[in-house]
Amino acid sequence: MSQTRRRILRPTRSLADDRPSQGKLVARRSKLATEQRTLSRWMSRLKRAFHAVEKQQQKVARLEREIARLQQG
Repeated sequence: MSQTRRRILRPTRSLADDRPSQGKLVARRSKLATEQRTLSRWMSRLKRAFHAVEKQQQKVARLEREIARLQQG
């Protein structure tokens, strides 16, 4: 026989649990600042890499056009 699914009983939250403590708030702000710095570093690396790839695509396209032009002529 199949059994019915068990219900998960979770305690209800009180109003005191809704407000984060001051320590948690400070910790989260500190973590946010760290993550923002990390993201900033990665974004600058990503921009540099993106432009390098863009340059290579332009070089390849230019060479392909030259080869096509030389084959036709």
